[in-house]
Amino acid sequence: MYAQRVLSGMRPTGSLHLGHYHGVLRNWITLQHDYPCLFFVADWHALTTQYDDPQGIEKATWEMVIDWLAAGVDPAQATLFIQSQVPEHAELHLLLSMMTPLGWLERVPTYKDQQEKLESKDLSTYGFLGYPLLQSADILIYRADKVPVGEDQVPHIEFSREIARRFNHLYGREPGFEEKAKEAVKKLGSRNARLYSQLRTRYQQEGEASAIERAHALFDAAQNLSLVERERLSGYLEGTGKMILVEPGALLTEASRMPGLDGQKMSKSYNNTITLREDEASVTNKIRRMPTDPARVRRHDPGDPEKCPVWQLHQVYADAACRDWVQQGCRSAGIGCLECKQPVIDGILREQTPMRERAQTYLDDPKLVRNIIADGNDKARQLAQETMRDVRQAMGLNYS
Repeated sequence: MYAQRVLSGMRPTGSLHLGHYHGVLRNWITLQHDYPCLFFVADWHALTTQYDDPQGIEKATWEMVIDWLAAGVDPAQATLFIQSQVPEHAELHLLLSMMTPLGWLERVPTYKDQQEKLESKDLSTYGFLGYPLLQSADILIYRADKVPVGEDQVPHIEFSREIARRFNHLYGREPGFEEKAKEAVKKLGSRNARLYSQLRTRYQQEGEASAIERAHALFDAAQNLSLVERERLSGYLEGTGKMILVEPGALLTEASRMPGLDGQKMSKSYNNTITLREDEASVTNKIRRMPTDPARVRRHDPGDPEKCPVWQLHQVYADAACRDWVQQGCRSAGIGCLECKQPVIDGILREQTPMRERAQTYLDDPKLVRNIIADGNDKARQLAQETMRDVRQAMGLNYS
């Protein structure tokens, strides 16, 4: 049906840290080689919790985009854009809000969790309640079938799937849909038409999931079908209608193993981060000041790496030989804590060096970043407008 496409976004929080790199950006860099990718700055999403103080969002946006480019996200392979610069996001969000049951929003797991975590903020707003629907609009407007998320975000993708399913069910049945679908079936040829009908029955009456895959392969192979006819066959097969919005799938990503300077998860809220482009002196100073095993009060006291936050960083930046050296040296007091920390310092600086070099190009000429985003905004908007034309037509709002 529609082409494979990956979509992912990040709220603008300013300079990114190594946790963002290991948890998100490395995955983006891999995906951009395998699929058409769209990566966007979710500045409207930032307003759901920062509506009372939005002044820093623009500055944070440009800092974050430079970090993306510094990390290796390639605008020649992926489309980078800003959510608010593609107003079709807001239009689709509005139209979807007309058909979304209130209970669906209230049951999203993170709704109450975030209210409890951010109890100092007044989050009794529609913007906060409706952010999963805006997130769905972000995905559905690009007909993205792959959304890289961690396990905790899977319910949001399932919510988007339900929204797409409900929309297609309500508005996908164009006038004369069944007759048009039957005409498309005839184009398969008598033998394949019979097989298609059998697979449709097996799916709708017996719930046989594999029947969908076999039927899709059947009409995808037909050379004489238009895209619209393929959509009709897909909807007729599943008992819905013409597929207007694509149901996205969660592309599960591994949880980041990047610990912070105190051993907890690296996070700005814990004040335990190292930013992607932090200068060498600051990185060195932060690592040298990291707490170690409390049992190592003096240089000759033996320690236990498992009780030391630095050991967690060795698991990210050190090879097997270095980790063996740390284990033996720490437990026998053969090495001191500063010696133990040096390979971590070296590993982080080695990782950051190409990032600083790539970033410098954009820092020297900020217009380069603006041009990349302007180009990405245009590309994203063209895709969004294609979807919105179909959405408006399906809902009877195409007055031209």
